[in-house]
Amino acid sequence: MARGRGDPRLQRGGVLIGPLVALLTDFGERDGFVGAMKGAALTVNPDLRFVDITHDVAPRRILEGALILRSVFEHFPVGTIFVAVVDPGVGGERRILAAEVAGRALLAPDNGLIAPLLSERGAERLHAVVEARYFRPSVHPTFHGRDVFAPVAAHVALGIPLSALGPPVADPARLEVPRPRPIDRGLAGEVMHVDRFGNLVTNLTEDALAAFGGRGAVIEIGGREIAGVSRSFVDGDAPLKAVVGSWGYVEVALRDGSAERLLGAGVGSAVYVRTSGSAA
Repeated sequence: MARGRGDPRLQRGGVLIGPLVALLTDFGERDGFVGAMKGAALTVNPDLRFVDITHDVAPRRILEGALILRSVFEHFPVGTIFVAVVDPGVGGERRILAAEVAGRALLAPDNGLIAPLLSERGAERLHAVVEARYFRPSVHPTFHGRDVFAPVAAHVALGIPLSALGPPVADPARLEVPRPRPIDRGLAGEVMHVDRFGNLVTNLTEDALAAFGGRGAVIEIGGREIAGVSRSFVDGDAPLKAVVGSWGYVEVALRDGSAERLLGAGVGSAVYVRTSGSAA
């Protein structure tokens, strides 16, 4: 096939990798770090297209980044190159991984950031990124996003197979996603994420509610009880409600307000689910 600029590149195994790069970082927008990454990638491959998933992952919050990455992954087309950099171990001994998952490429530090995706979907290919010829000529130990991740992504979009980046990896880092634990007549969970609306995303799934009345279960958080799980944020008269959000987890939300502020809750706050009518 022709390999003119902008054409998808045929990877070994028949996977088409195109020029779309999806970025997720904890860099924020203030300091120019994201712009530097894009500039470094475009220097290698000026035909790249970028989508910014988010750069507002809380600093060093690997679990938050992993949950967001997992939530958006399937909504991008096959051939997308994901570059995920939440990397508190930058410059240390942690590896950088290149993975092929469900026809998409991922570049991320080996700190658990892509562990939920690897666990749920598996990887067709998984390699350590060690071949310095695909990096910038000078690599700064505090900014691998610019000097390693970005140019490597650009080279992958030009047709470099993941196997050329380094040796296979069989033992990627794991990430412990907190699980609800049984308690007397219920389950105890916790808040894993707070979105920009102040909604509290818990680790309770709809499946976890099944033994406690399903959507009729009682959710308790911050000393408040919520009777039943609503279909949407606007169902019912009560302003404070629990819903199963788009990530598949129970969220506690305040209509036209912030549940985070109302309840004084945040990441790590306890949340409980019980059958309606059971004693606390």
